[in-house]
Amino acid sequence: MKILEFHRDDGSDRVTVACADREVSVHSHCSYCRHCAGVRVGRRTIPTPQRQALSGVRLGGNPDENLLNAAMMFNTLVRDGTAIECEDDAGEGFSSMYGR
Repeated sequence: MKILEFHRDDGSDRVTVACADREVSVHSHCSYCRHCAGVRVGRRTIPTPQRQALSGVRLGGNPDENLLNAAMMFNTLVRDGTAIECEDDAGEGFSSMYGR
């Protein structure tokens, strides 16, 4: 497990991290990546809401509403957080959690 520190753009709400060989947006990449394990907020790591919502969808939950709520929660965690916990120890980079 590695820690990817946030790089915030002061002029906007853009937050990026160094992923594999490039800088990527946390909102458009990490939030949908199967390697994203959680967001560091203070001393705690809070699990990625999208992972929890996706497992709920597989169990028969309401997919649209659950995934939308998870995305909003992820954005709140990023706003308050300092880093992403990433399970990509092999350095593969982004890998979508929705397709295998």
